[in-house]
Amino acid sequence: MTPAPSSTPPVAPGASINEDVFYEGGPAKGDLILNLLFGLTLIGIPFAVGAIVRALWLRFTITSRRISVSGGWLGRDRTQVVYSQIREVRSVPRGFGFWGDMVLVLSDGMKLEMRAVPRYREAEAFILERMATAAKTTGTTPKSGFGAAA
Repeated sequence: MTPAPSSTPPVAPGASINEDVFYEGGPAKGDLILNLLFGLTLIGIPFAVGAIVRALWLRFTITSRRISVSGGWLGRDRTQVVYSQIREVRSVPRGFGFWGDMVLVLSDGMKLEMRAVPRYREAEAFILERMATAAKTTGTTPKSGFGAAA
C-alpha cells in the first residue's frame, strides 16, 4: 500500500509557502513633511510636488518571497522582484537617518529605486537576509552598500 499523495506542494527546508509581510505601505511621512516645509520657498516647490506625488501613489510591499513597488501615474506601474534576482543592495540615509533611499541592482544590470523607505536599515537587513537564503540555492554571495565590488 502506497501513502496517499500530499495535497500541499513540496517546499524547500526552512521555506514557507505563505508570504510573511515585512512592510506594506507608502513612503516615510517625514519625507512629505520635510519637503512641504521646503516647499514654502520658491526653490523647494518641485521637491514638495514630488513628495506629494510619492505620498499619493507610491507603495512598497516587502515580503519573505518578493519585493513589490507600485508607482507611476495614479500608481498603475507595478514592479515585482524576487530575491534571487537581486545582485546588490545600495542604501543612503535621508531625513537624519529616519528613512532612506534604496537601489536594488538586479542580476541583469537593471536597477529598482525605492525612495523614502521607512525603517530602511531594517528593510535592508531583511532583504540581505533573504538574498543570502536565496543565494544558498544558487551559490552566489549578496553584496551591500556602495563600497561593494561589482
